[in-house]
Amino acid sequence: MIIPGQSAPSLRLATIAGGHFDLQADDAAWLTLVCFYRGAHCAICRRYLSALTALLPAFSARGVKVIAVSMDHEERARVMADTIGSQDLQIAYGLTLESARQWGLYLSSHRGKTSTGMEEAELFNEPAMFLIKPASEVYFAALQSMPFARPPLAEILHMVDYAKSSQSPGRGELVLS
Repeated sequence: MIIPGQSAPSLRLATIAGGHFDLQADDAAWLTLVCFYRGAHCAICRRYLSALTALLPAFSARGVKVIAVSMDHEERARVMADTIGSQDLQIAYGLTLESARQWGLYLSSHRGKTSTGMEEAELFNEPAMFLIKPASEVYFAALQSMPFARPPLAEILHMVDYAKSSQSPGRGELVLS
C-alpha cells in the first residue's frame, strides 16, 4: 500500500512527445499530479483527460506538473491524445504490470468493445490519482476500482490551494500494526 509521506514507487515511461518522464528526476515547482487512466478505449477517461487538459494552465500556475499514464502502447496513447485534442497534456504509455502493482492500481481485463467502439486492452489499470511532492514523496492518493466517480478536478485545485497556503501535511500516513 502506498502511504503518504513515504517515497512513491519509481515511474519512468516513454511519452508521446518523445523522450521519457521520470518521476524521480521530475522538476515540478511544487507537486506532480500523476493521473493513471484506463486507456484510449474508455469514454470516461477521454472526458476526464479533456477536462484535465483545460485546467493545465491553472495547475501550472500553482506549481503542479501533470502527467497522464496508462498501460496502453504508443499507438493507443496517441489515439487518446488525438481524441481529446491535446498537444499540451503530457501522456506517458507502456506502464507495466509490475509497475501497476507497485502503485497499488486495480487491474481489469478485456470485455469487448466499449461505447467508444474501441476494444478494451487485454489488461489495463483502473483510474488513480496521486500528488507527489519533490523527492518523490507521496502527498495524496486516490485509487479506484471502477471508471466512475473520479476526484473532481476543481476540488483538486482547491485542495492544492489550501495545502499550499496552510502548509497542510499529507494525511493518512499513520500505519497501525
